[in-house]
Amino acid sequence: MKRIGFLSFGHWTPSPQSQVRTAADALLQSIELAVAAEELGADGAYFRVHHFARQLGSPFPLLAAVGARTKKIEIGTAVIDMRYENPLYMVEDAGAADIIAGGRLQLGISRGSPEQVIDGWRYFGYAPHEGETDADMARRHAEVFLELLAGKGFAQPNPRPMFPNPPGLLRVEPHSEGLRDRIWWGSSSNATSKWAAKLGMHLQSSTLKDDESGEPLHVQQRKQIDAYREAWKEAGHTREPRVSVSRSIFALVDDRDRAYFGRDARDQDQIGYIDANTRAIFGRSYAAEPEVLVEQLAQDEAIAAADTLLLTVPNQLGVEYNAHAISSILKFVAPELGWR
Repeated sequence: MKRIGFLSFGHWTPSPQSQVRTAADALLQSIELAVAAEELGADGAYFRVHHFARQLGSPFPLLAAVGARTKKIEIGTAVIDMRYENPLYMVEDAGAADIIAGGRLQLGISRGSPEQVIDGWRYFGYAPHEGETDADMARRHAEVFLELLAGKGFAQPNPRPMFPNPPGLLRVEPHSEGLRDRIWWGSSSNATSKWAAKLGMHLQSSTLKDDESGEPLHVQQRKQIDAYREAWKEAGHTREPRVSVSRSIFALVDDRDRAYFGRDARDQDQIGYIDANTRAIFGRSYAAEPEVLVEQLAQDEAIAAADTLLLTVPNQLGVEYNAHAISSILKFVAPELGWR
């Protein structure tokens, strides 16, 4: 069995060709797609977070709304950029959303990706400490977030409070039991995957990764997963680690599919630079008839190694089409690969 969910960036644009023309469209259709995915039998509804962009920028109201409209599906992010986050406020928001969802949040966090603006986190009031990089700051914020999620009191209570306090030091509320064990780290390198394992976070490996060996993305990701699981074992955690990979996969089963993706030329990994010093590898897309997809995906070593597959969806094509695309994978591809 393999868990299969969708990952949406929540793009919106006023273009007449888009089914998602406003922020309201993006948010409301995200909720509707999660409801539809649950009805189809998918396992997860995940959302990307980007700031200063016409995309999904504030995850917790959306996660709470999805939690209130669904019953079983996992609800998550992939990922929240921790350079922008106040860990204490984030613990409150995450706890509230998780309680509304009945303990179904799976929060992916990370140090972020190339941005729309230069050093956007500075506008949010954050700056690295002396000697820190922005990536160091993100990891520091993450460590504070993880510590607070444990639910231990740390704040000295007022001796004359407005309302009665429980005994001892106070924690931020509401506290959601078990959420600490459902935090994932979006890792683009082997080193940060090992760091995540040491801290007891699950692993999200995206279609964008540091090119550390020149090998195909799926091979590099599989080696990253192996390194992560070994580090998890060495850390002595008693829980089972989870690993997700994301892919753009489209089964061509009708004329719409062929019109949208039948000529998709992104059938090879791409190489680029996400900054002046970091060479990255971008994963290919898969678009073919179901029987061809089965053969291609069976060769993907990272998908085979992961327990969770996130299907990146073209959200601007609307809820109905994306539900169809998810359904095609669940119906025609997943069973043939032994995923269902």
